[in-house]
Amino acid sequence: MLRPTVVKVVPKDDYNLLLEFNNGEKKYFDVKPYIKGSWFGKLNDKLYFSQVKTNGFNIEWSDGQDICPDDLYYKSVKLQ
Repeated sequence: MLRPTVVKVVPKDDYNLLLEFNNGEKKYFDVKPYIKGSWFGKLNDKLYFSQVKTNGFNIEWSDGQDICPDDLYYKSVKLQ
């Protein structure tokens, strides 16, 4: 079975993302553990972080930062 893919992303406070998957699930994903180094460190800029978008499969930022689709699904917390 293939993992669900991201169809909608909404940036939230404290470097969290609200993700909606193609199976209808909605989950929160904490990006803070990824924000380090020169590449992902750019996400520390809240304006830049807020410009996240989905490509219908994954999420990405304009400079090319992205997060593994498996991480997005399996390391996110389902909304109650």
